[in-house]
Amino acid sequence: MSDIVRELRVDGRSLRVAVRAGEGTPLVLCNGIGASLDLLQPFVDRLDPDIPVVRFDVPGIGESELPRLPYNFATLAWQLGRVLDELGCREVDMLGISWGGGLAQQFAFQNPRRCRRLVLVATATGMLMVPASPRVLSKMITPRRYRDPAYAATIAATLYGGRLRDEPLLAKEILYRHAPLARGRGYALQLIAGAGWSSLPFLPLIRQPTLILAGDDDPIIPLVNARIMHLLMPRSTLHVYPDGHLGLVTRADDLAPRIADFLQR
Repeated sequence: MSDIVRELRVDGRSLRVAVRAGEGTPLVLCNGIGASLDLLQPFVDRLDPDIPVVRFDVPGIGESELPRLPYNFATLAWQLGRVLDELGCREVDMLGISWGGGLAQQFAFQNPRRCRRLVLVATATGMLMVPASPRVLSKMITPRRYRDPAYAATIAATLYGGRLRDEPLLAKEILYRHAPLARGRGYALQLIAGAGWSSLPFLPLIRQPTLILAGDDDPIIPLVNARIMHLLMPRSTLHVYPDGHLGLVTRADDLAPRIADFLQR
């Protein structure tokens, strides 16, 4: 079943939202930094079609309107709640990848009754985490990889690891062909939103059943971060997959059924 893509006006700003109809609790996808909702299409295509899916472009990213003022994870989680109100979604499951994992953690903490289950993929606890190497972090400062397909292929092995070490040209397909060009100001606002934020103080308070997925070759989010989160989250399960930072896309055939099984228990 194809998604219905629409624009929603929330707090005077236009947000691009895609909804796939289905039965049961909707799964809300929170994407990584600089990425539009299109990036996770390969994952959605392989996810059980009975599971409803909600995707959105963060303000200033993809085709969502650029906000006038900076935001943080707490205010964005509140705004996401408004989006779900407009869509008529009362109870949801949350999936966050990378930067979007921070938003998913914040939403689950702020909405303990509304968020039923939580899936965290290739993500960490924010500023208080075991960081990537300076060589990797330096390539995260700008959204150039979303704009320049040749550059994306050049840095794919160093930045994303896993399958992209052997198939760097796949980065063109993942980052460039399926997504609107990332805007510099919107990307900067995402960087600002993560500055100073950490989930470490409240992770033990997240009581939703949580599936943590982490790659064994993820240069951006070292695997030890997933192990720390697993220790702190009382109802979490950790699965380590043999791939890198974009495993949710490059290993969608394996991870999508695993996530569906977790959500449908």
